[in-house]
Amino acid sequence: MNRNRVPVCVGIRNLAIKKNLTIQTAKEKIKGAEAQKDEAFTEFLPKFSTSYSYSRLNEAPTYTTPGSTLALPAPIGNVNIQPSTVVMGTKDNFNWSLDARQPIFAGGGIMANYEVNKLGVDISRLEERFTISDIVLAVKTAYYNILKANKLMELAEQSVAQLEAHRNTAKNFYTVGLIPRNDLLRAEVELANGRQMLVKAKNNVQLAKAKLNSLLHFDINAPLVVEDILYYIKFDESLIDSMKRAMENRMEIRVYTLKVEQARKLVSLARSNYFPTVSIAGNYTKYGDTAGVSGSPYQDEKSWRIMAIANWNFWEWGKTKYRVDSGISRENQMVHALNMLKDQVKLEVKNDYLFLREAEKQIQAAEKSIEQAEENFRIVKERYHERMATTTDVIDAQTLLLKAKSDYTNALGDYNIGLARLEKSTGLQNFQSTATP
Repeated sequence: MNRNRVPVCVGIRNLAIKKNLTIQTAKEKIKGAEAQKDEAFTEFLPKFSTSYSYSRLNEAPTYTTPGSTLALPAPIGNVNIQPSTVVMGTKDNFNWSLDARQPIFAGGGIMANYEVNKLGVDISRLEERFTISDIVLAVKTAYYNILKANKLMELAEQSVAQLEAHRNTAKNFYTVGLIPRNDLLRAEVELANGRQMLVKAKNNVQLAKAKLNSLLHFDINAPLVVEDILYYIKFDESLIDSMKRAMENRMEIRVYTLKVEQARKLVSLARSNYFPTVSIAGNYTKYGDTAGVSGSPYQDEKSWRIMAIANWNFWEWGKTKYRVDSGISRENQMVHALNMLKDQVKLEVKNDYLFLREAEKQIQAAEKSIEQAEENFRIVKERYHERMATTTDVIDAQTLLLKAKSDYTNALGDYNIGLARLEKSTGLQNFQSTATP
């Protein structure tokens, strides 16, 4: 594919998904949520830790026995026992230990925390799909706006060409004295105005292309070649069916449904603090008077122990209750937010549906206007060449024709944009038209 040619249908969708930075940010959010879920899972597993320490005393620990007098039978008599000092340890002490702890019961808190983070992954994935839907709509809208701008520019070019032709005819008529000078000046003024409109139309094309370049993360000034797919594609679905489809398919509704469930799990997590935690802990220690921790004359080389530990914060002045109440409040907020979102989705669908139908009627009206304006312009031109119409009549007829064609182009572009908006607001993933970008 030519790198400067924008693909249509699935191609432009895939290109937007691959290049758009907002979508890349959403993908990174999924990675972060998955990491948090994996982190929560580790709470089920045993924890291991180790430590190694060295300490040196100013002197070896000793124990001094007190002196005493021992009374013995005659003829030995009393015997005096002198105080003595016994060495009990070493100056250099090395210690290495290995600890293990396995949670057994945590009031359901570990499971609730894992489920909260697992739901977080599901929410992030749905939010990515919602982000993709938003970007695809923005890309399609930008694409259609380029097509609209191109067609309006072509109409402006045609108008300038017609105004130039009329100016030349008026100039010839003025030269032979068939029309007054102000008729020629009127033709020249309208030609100048037409050229100004053409400049604006060309700028609108460049701005529309810059918008699409930005969405696709291209260089903003990169040239684009787009395929004309601005067609009328009839949409037969009723408003009721569109609303029903939206309730079933909209990503935001699924997201908030999961957020309600997530808030419910957070309440369970808070309630786990009502219960004690139980775990099993083990310790293995080696000791020595050298770095090799191979024992000393005063202490065994190694020891181990296993413990069952129960911890229970049974009184914290209502802290857990307040945390639970706060969680219940957040759950209720999510329920209300979900119901409000459903109402907003219905309103959005109705707005997009009515916009689509309005544009459809404007297309039909514009088609009839073009037929009438073309016939009127043809008649006025003939009358002008026969000197039965003025320059003003010709310019008015041409302006009327240009407006009719512009109205048709705008209506056709609005219809396609409206169709894209309705597809997005109803959560429709498989678009009905293969011509849609």
